Amino acid sequence: MSGHRSPNSFGAVGSRTGVALAAALVMAAVPAVAASAWAGSLGASPGNGAGGAIGSQAAGSTARPIAAVNLNLAAVPGLTPRAFSPTQATSKVLPGTKCRVFPASSVWHSDISALPISPRSAQWMANSDANGRNLHPDFGPSFGEQPVPYGIPITIVKSKKKPSTKVTFEYADESDRVRYPLSAQTKIEGGAGADGDRHAIMVYAKTCKLYETWSTRKVGRRWTAGSGAVWSLRSNKLRPSGWTSADAAGLPILPGLLRWDEIVSGRIDHAIRFTLPETQDSFVWPARHRAGSTDDPAFPPMGARFRLSAAFDTAGFSRSARVVLEAMKRYGMVLADNGSAWYFQGTSDTRWPDALISELKDVPASSFEAVDAAPLQITANSAAARP
Repeated sequence: MSGHRSPNSFGAVGSRTGVALAAALVMAAVPAVAASAWAGSLGASPGNGAGGAIGSQAAGSTARPIAAVNLNLAAVPGLTPRAFSPTQATSKVLPGTKCRVFPASSVWHSDISALPISPRSAQWMANSDANGRNLHPDFGPSFGEQPVPYGIPITIVKSKKKPSTKVTFEYADESDRVRYPLSAQTKIEGGAGADGDRHAIMVYAKTCKLYETWSTRKVGRRWTAGSGAVWSLRSNKLRPSGWTSADAAGLPILPGLLRWDEIVSGRIDHAIRFTLPETQDSFVWPARHRAGSTDDPAFPPMGARFRLSAAFDTAGFSRSARVVLEAMKRYGMVLADNGSAWYFQGTSDTRWPDALISELKDVPASSFEAVDAAPLQITANSAAARP
């Protein structure tokens, strides 16, 4: 969640085995839907790692969410604001619902391929452990390391009854204190008995409301969580400035997750959530919360947006991998939490082929650049991007 994370929960980076490499090569020539049926059964190295985030607030932590400091990159001399149009959503609805994951006008869906490079890009990249490091997909097969695949699960709630579960929050002053649709059927990140962040992402299908919690536990008959946040998937309204969420940046997690159905569709139409180990103690729009360890502006703040260089050659990658890489060029990645360097997140799903996960570990983090997303902002309290 919120950036008060233990620095000891870094996940391990697995290496590609010969069998996984062979699977990756065949995946390039086989349609993703057919390939997924067998790719997961091929032998591959363990160690994909579940530790993308450096833990939601560690047990016993006394840290508190802190006041907001918002950076206005549009005020940097020499930068001319430009308007960019958001693209239409390609994944019509979230599977199992009739809900789109936020309006097509949301900044999550904005094409950033033509945005100017941030004047801080070189510094932010230098201080993000990018040199000599590759991307790390923080999702996929767990090879018995935990009872469920790595990644953050989504629970679709189809009950016609209103959410009725009362939750006790550690950070109640920055939580939405409403009833949540938590139940015995709610999927918890890592499994019911897991340590770590224990995110719960719930979509109430009837109203298209998104509920997110972290450090989610049931103790006896009581539910507790670090904090809780609620959004309407039909709205671009942001959380109050300075408020955290289940992410350190105060943003929703759901729109930044990669999903297998998007890979099958052939196109991802949104930015992707990722983490870095050290961040500036400030935030930029559309983020709402800071959780950094330094005031040095040479470190990236929460909400900073990065994109894969247009010059990065994707020709040697499989079709499925290219779907992800093209999204990273067009929609980029959003710095959403403190965590292991260049870990990006997807759903917990048995259909993720290890061959694809292994391929994505071959992308150098140094191939990214930070962009100035300030020209997209219309108002500070809305995620709607400039048309």
